Amino acid sequence: MPRTVALIVAAGRGHRLGGDLPKQYQALGDRSVLRYTLEQFLGHPAIEAVQVVIAAADRVLYDAETAGLVVRRAAIGGPTRQRSVLNGLEALIEEAPEIVVIHDAVRPLVGTDTISRTIEAVATGSGDGAVAGIPVVDTLKRVDGGRIAGTVDRAGLWRAQTPQGFRFDKLLAAHRAVAALGDREDTALTDDVAVAERAGLEITMVEGDERNFKITTEEDLQRARRDLTPRLQTRVGSGFDVHAFGPGTSVTLCGVEIPHSQALVGHSDADVALHALTDALLGAVAAGDIGVHFPPSDPQWRGAASDRFVHHAVTLVTREGGRIINVDITIICEQPRIGAYREQMRARVASMLGIAPNRVGIKATTTEKLGFTGRGEGIAAQAAAAVELPDGAD
Repeated sequence: MPRTVALIVAAGRGHRLGGDLPKQYQALGDRSVLRYTLEQFLGHPAIEAVQVVIAAADRVLYDAETAGLVVRRAAIGGPTRQRSVLNGLEALIEEAPEIVVIHDAVRPLVGTDTISRTIEAVATGSGDGAVAGIPVVDTLKRVDGGRIAGTVDRAGLWRAQTPQGFRFDKLLAAHRAVAALGDREDTALTDDVAVAERAGLEITMVEGDERNFKITTEEDLQRARRDLTPRLQTRVGSGFDVHAFGPGTSVTLCGVEIPHSQALVGHSDADVALHALTDALLGAVAAGDIGVHFPPSDPQWRGAASDRFVHHAVTLVTREGGRIINVDITIICEQPRIGAYREQMRARVASMLGIAPNRVGIKATTTEKLGFTGRGEGIAAQAAAAVELPDGAD
């Protein structure tokens, strides 16, 4: 791959956004717009160095936002975008790159794939450069004095984005040629492809990304903040378990010991409600069932407290980046009555899950004397758990 550097244009003042702080230094979560952009290029395997062009007045802001990042000393921008890019290109002469990729600092959502496609098109193509873009899909109207004057054929029309990649020496020569003409109306070029076109360079269009939009207004900034917030999905798991009665003087349900004329029989403490809850949590993250993680053939789980199983399931949810929204447990039996223990059970389960008690439902029902629970032979429990996970989590 030819030696490639990125040139990030961050010298604009962003008047349409409003306020005193330039838009490239506005916050997106815990980082600035500029830092998000720089990290995309610094982390790209084909980019060997990053050069930034800034406004002279922004030196303190820039130094603060790039602390800890490996970037070249910033170049100072000029009165126009074209002059700013030229200053950045001149600063790269000693770097001697073969390819330079120009990108607007205020496009922080640029994807790795878009950067790669742009570089590859320059490196492997027969032309002099490449630009990322999006085909125009809306009907275009020409307007004169507020009235529609005609429809523009959209066939072959694309919206140009950045990055825009070029053979370094050819783009440098093209920018120098435009600068030599002085500040004229016909040299107020808005992107580097326009500069390249003026020099007769051959440019290829590659697929861009709708998320790679330019932050221009306050609405754009809010959109970027929304897009950088992880998308979440809700998953629901269910669990069911049964344990028979045997000799004993109490049963343990939801981690609470309840006096009874019999006990539940099981390899662990036979807490049928927590076993169902464990399966519900595991099901929500598609992690198998309780028997996979705690096989009854393993002697280490003999007599184990079932809250250990719940804690393990919670750990798996957390490892996936998830959080538990709520759980609902139904205990099915004729005896014992659990009404007097309901709030204690809710508090105990809430503590295990790290959620508020009002997110824990505990219910009890009977089978109207039908089946093994109706005959008093054991207790069944079913549970449901709702878990919020980042979209795309395995």
